[in-house]
Amino acid sequence: MTLDKALVEALEKDYTTAPISPQERVMLDYVVKLTKDATKVWKDDHERLRAAGFDDKAILQITLIASWFNYINRVADALGVGRE
Repeated sequence: MTLDKALVEALEKDYTTAPISPQERVMLDYVVKLTKDATKVWKDDHERLRAAGFDDKAILQITLIASWFNYINRVADALGVGRE
């Protein structure tokens, strides 16, 4: 959560070039991979998260939060929420 509009714009444009920490980058790389195709997430992805400083609880939380947002967005899309 941030009130920094420039950071939000940079993240929306391309998170890979946004001014974020290496730890945040690893987390976002994982979330993008999870979002695109969760079946391609392997142990090495979790090892990268651990190497960046995330413990198992944090990895679980990242996975659950990203998965929940993916789920709820698909439900909203399927029901036409927000469409005119």
